[in-house]
Amino acid sequence: MAANAAPHSAKTLRALHTVGHSNWDFEPFAALLKNFQVDVVVDVRSSPHSARFPQFSQPGLEKLLEAQGLAYLHLGEELGGRPDDPEAYQSNGIVNYRARRKSYAFRSGIERLVKELEQRRVALMCAEEDPLECHRFLMICPELVTRGIHPLHIRRGSPPETQEAAENRLLVSTGFDSVAENTLFPELRAEALEKAYALQAEKFAFRVDPSAVERW
Repeated sequence: MAANAAPHSAKTLRALHTVGHSNWDFEPFAALLKNFQVDVVVDVRSSPHSARFPQFSQPGLEKLLEAQGLAYLHLGEELGGRPDDPEAYQSNGIVNYRARRKSYAFRSGIERLVKELEQRRVALMCAEEDPLECHRFLMICPELVTRGIHPLHIRRGSPPETQEAAENRLLVSTGFDSVAENTLFPELRAEALEKAYALQAEKFAFRVDPSAVERW
């Protein structure tokens, strides 16, 4: 499916959540996922390992999830926030999320994700608790929204945050308060949202030494 494909009917896809494993212990984390009736964890970390929280490192994580009746799928090569493609980086060394969304690898990952959603309830998993600080929201979710898929973001100690609520929070935090929750002029909100995503990416997107980009 092309990037400008028609949105999917909500009736044909299962629910999609996103979650950051943060510093959770595994058992309450798994219980949280099962509380939201998640069937499969789609790991979108480029490297599925955590030195600080080894319970979320492969291959042990997959076995722990399977013991809880949860499937595991790693799509970090396709949807990860630290791509090994030099075309995905700006001259300043920061990942260009807009450019990455146009890549073959990213589109392939989205297609695989959609196929999963046709059969199972998915939770996209990365490390950061707050989606506004993570590529799962800043890079992946804008593409999903164009396809009519609106994730729910699992947050610690609070109800899940809708995609629209997360977008509004992003708009407010980046100085676009006037168009947050603006339904009268949706085109102004969309324009501001694109700028807000770019500003937030400058803060939280993965970066390398600019000289490394030149060597690529």
